[in-house]
Amino acid sequence: MPRFGVHAGPQMCTMAELRQMWGTAEELGFDWVSVWDHFYPGPFPLDGDCFEAVACHAALAATTSRVKVGSLVYSAGYRHPAVLANAGATIDHLSGGRLEMGLGAGWHQWEYDAYGIPFEPPGTRLRRMAEAVEVIRLLWTEDVADYKGEFFTLKEARCNPKPVQRPPRIWIGASGEQVALKLAGRLGDGWNIPFVSPEDFARKADIVRAAAPDPDRLTIGVNLSYLSVGPDQIDEELSRRFGPGAEFLKPSLLAGSPAEVSDRISRYVEAGADWIILALRAPFDLDGLARFGQEIVPAFPAS
Repeated sequence: MPRFGVHAGPQMCTMAELRQMWGTAEELGFDWVSVWDHFYPGPFPLDGDCFEAVACHAALAATTSRVKVGSLVYSAGYRHPAVLANAGATIDHLSGGRLEMGLGAGWHQWEYDAYGIPFEPPGTRLRRMAEAVEVIRLLWTEDVADYKGEFFTLKEARCNPKPVQRPPRIWIGASGEQVALKLAGRLGDGWNIPFVSPEDFARKADIVRAAAPDPDRLTIGVNLSYLSVGPDQIDEELSRRFGPGAEFLKPSLLAGSPAEVSDRISRYVEAGADWIILALRAPFDLDGLARFGQEIVPAFPAS
C-alpha cells in the first residue's frame, strides 16, 4: 500500500500560511511534507514571492516532529554539492533523522538567466546532477573524500557531523526517457516525477526500474494535483493555484468522488508508486486536505 504526503510550493504565500499547512498535514496523518527549489514562482508570475528552499527545508525540519521532510528537488546547478551535503546533514539532525534529499538537473531558465547562472544544455545539466549525487553520497559516507569529475573536485574533504541516517535517501527527479530516467534508476535511492498520467507513469517507471542495480531497493513517488471541488470549478481552481501551468497538470488530476479518486490512485499504485504526494499551491485548501485524509487515505490501509 502507498504512503501519502504533501508537496507545497513555498510561493505566493506568507511564512505563517506555509507553516500552518505543514503542521496541518502532519496533524492529519500524512507521512511526508516537502518543499521545492526555486527563487521565482514556478513558472509564473516572475515578480511573485517565493521563499528559498534550504531555509524552508530547515524550518520544516524544525517545526515538525514525525513526517519525512523532503525536497523535490534541489537543482544541481544552484549550489556546490558539498555545500548541499552539509546543509542536508544539518537538516537531518534538526529533524532527528527524517531528511529526504531530492536532486534534479534544473529547468526554470528565468532563474538561471536572472542570477547569471549558466543554463547549460540538457545533457550537461544531467551530467552535473549525476556528479552532485556522487559527491553528496561520498561526503555522507566517507570520513575523508576525494573526487575529481567534470564539474566538481574534492580533496581530503570532510562533512561532519555525518547525517543521523546512514545515509539519508537521495531521490532523483527525472522524466526524460532517453537519459534522465536511466540515471535516476542507476544513481537514485528514490525516483520522483510530477504531473503524469497513470499510463505515462507506468511506462517511465519501467525504464527507471530496468536501469536500477537493485529494483527492489528503489522507492518511487509521484506528485499529483488534487482538488476537492465540483467539476464546474476545476478549471477555475487549477488556474488560480497553478496559473499558466494548469493545463500541464490535468493528466495527473485527482478529482471527483472518493471512489473515483481512490480508483485513480490505485492505477498509480499498480504501476509501482510507493508514495502518493499531493502537490499543493497557495491559497492552501486545508479543508480539502482534511477531506482527502478522512475519505481517501483509509482506502489504502498501511500494510
